[in-house]
Amino acid sequence: EEPHGAAPVDFLQELPSCQSARRRRGGTQERRPAPLGTAGSRGAAARAMLQERSELPERPAREHPMCMAEKRRTRGSQQADAEHLSRWKKWRRTSSKSLKKALSEVKGLSSHLVLWRHDIHSIEGKFGTGIQSYFSFLRFLVLLNFIIFILMFSFVTLPIVISKYGIFNSTIAYISPKNIEAICTIYEPSNKGLVYFYTYLKDLLSGTGFLEVTSLFYGYYSIDAVWISVTRYNLPLAYLLATFAYLALSFLWIIKRSVEGFKHNLVHDADPFQSYCNKVFAGWDFCITDPNAARLKHRSLKYELQTDLQEEKLKQKIAERRMEEKLRIYSLRIFINIIVIAILSGCFYSIYRVTVFSQENSNVSIRNDTRTDLVNLLVQYLPSMVITLANFIGPLIFSFLIRFEDYTPAFEIKMTLLRCVFVRLASIAVLLFSLWSQISDCGSDKCKPCGYNYKVYPCWESDVGQEMYKLMIFDFIVILAVALFLDFPRKLLVTHCSCKLVQWFGHKEFEISDNVLEIIYGQTICWIGTFFSPLLPAIATIKYFIIFYVKKIVLIHTRKPAARPIRASSSNFFFLVVLLIGLLLAFIPLGLSIARIPSSKACGPFRNFNTSWEVIPDTILQFPTGLQQILFGMASEAFAVPFFVILCIIMFYVIALARAHKRLVEQLREQLVLGGRDKMFLIRKIAEAQRH
Repeated sequence: EEPHGAAPVDFLQELPSCQSARRRRGGTQERRPAPLGTAGSRGAAARAMLQERSELPERPAREHPMCMAEKRRTRGSQQADAEHLSRWKKWRRTSSKSLKKALSEVKGLSSHLVLWRHDIHSIEGKFGTGIQSYFSFLRFLVLLNFIIFILMFSFVTLPIVISKYGIFNSTIAYISPKNIEAICTIYEPSNKGLVYFYTYLKDLLSGTGFLEVTSLFYGYYSIDAVWISVTRYNLPLAYLLATFAYLALSFLWIIKRSVEGFKHNLVHDADPFQSYCNKVFAGWDFCITDPNAARLKHRSLKYELQTDLQEEKLKQKIAERRMEEKLRIYSLRIFINIIVIAILSGCFYSIYRVTVFSQENSNVSIRNDTRTDLVNLLVQYLPSMVITLANFIGPLIFSFLIRFEDYTPAFEIKMTLLRCVFVRLASIAVLLFSLWSQISDCGSDKCKPCGYNYKVYPCWESDVGQEMYKLMIFDFIVILAVALFLDFPRKLLVTHCSCKLVQWFGHKEFEISDNVLEIIYGQTICWIGTFFSPLLPAIATIKYFIIFYVKKIVLIHTRKPAARPIRASSSNFFFLVVLLIGLLLAFIPLGLSIARIPSSKACGPFRNFNTSWEVIPDTILQFPTGLQQILFGMASEAFAVPFFVILCIIMFYVIALARAHKRLVEQLREQLVLGGRDKMFLIRKIAEAQRH
């Protein structure tokens, strides 16, 4: 039975959603929709309402999507029903509420323990979310390096410290090298007795002298096993597994944060109009009661809307370009990229030649100590200085050139970052290639007894660790020097000098790409150097902790907000992608050092193995026969090929599932749009009916 006032079928077919469905079906098979208000529909609606009502008491009233009056009535009915419950159910409900309240309070207190929480919120309000993303990224690296330091110290350094002091009845076990030439085991670090103070300063900057024989470098860990009471601790295995652990930890943590950033990008890029609505109607935090916090939130939303409008304006400008203008821009971009390639090639060749010169002359100065300590220090630091000079000049040139390529602000940062990545990260690769070409230089049978150039590099791992240490220290010195001797004097000149030339320079903007590349460059050095210098993450943690405050002071007192705001979501995701590139670059030299280059026979925990990797099969051979067969079977081709095929099948299934979900989301979004059009259509019909 159809109630009075039901909408006729013809009227329903005029709805935009119904017309869209007919167009999708090609108009051949029209299905008449069920009339509204039938008994069946009313029964289904009633059953759904009853089911919803029955589910309401399971949740607190404030969590229900209802108006305040309905919530008050629901709460009253819940309290009335609670009086008739048994004591056991009352206790369960009370304890559940108390537990939820306690967890909420703990979560609120833990938010106040987040490192630099207030500082980063203040920066977000004053300079926008783009610059805030840089400082959040810096905080992430501080935490990451601190955890890597805890990992390396706990499993590598601490057992040796315990054993050397005899704590827990621990001792050190040495295994005499077998089938190794005696000349390969000679390692005499230049650790003198009474020296001048400036010699200590030189050693502190270069990692030589007294620092070379400390736990900072690889050569200190020349121990085969540690006995703690009756337990044998295999230090070579622990050293290698700790290296794999910090690389895996870094990789998984970066992937996790990248996935979160990728989700934000998908949500933002899917529908710009939805992004505007979220900021205008749902962007405000009504829990804010502090006026300063409210002012910061106002500024943050303002910068976000400015960024959206700026990007839409540039997209409209790009869409309105004529063919002549497009040809001009593309030709100019090709020419600029040729210039960039030429600059990169020159930087790499200079780094290679300087590294070879520094290694040859450093070794000459060690054998013939006639030069002054200052000259020796300059020769040792020559590769670091050239790399830093290339890292300083290259981004300046790229930032100047990219202004003529007419990109959007977000893509401009990405393009500059990619170009600077090749300067900074590839310069580390060139340095390591130059070092290893010297280490494995086997001309005139230099490497025949030991497999490497033992005369010049008796403990080559410590030498590589010293190079990484010098790069990190020099990079830190340059960052401090630029802040103290460039940024602050410039601020004083611009403020107190009215000269036109000085005012033309003006206040400098905070270049996000340059600053991000600084810390990614330092983090890549840390990842590579941790194997050769296990305590390098501690230095990186202290370095980034100080850099945070230096950059904050520089930003507040010497910089101005960016003329073109940058979006935080895309910046965070791209920062992590570039950081992932640095991590993947670190895998290559570490993999070569562990699996290909012969380990030093005069120092380190792997001196009894041909390569560092050989500790893994040597340890497996000590397992029971059944377990050995399982592990060697997992490493064989018979297991690897089916495993790879299964992974491919799973990957294709996940890709197909993601595409299906994407289509479903598009259909749901289309239904929401059609629902909005139906409402507008019905409102117009009602208005027309009222007028008639």
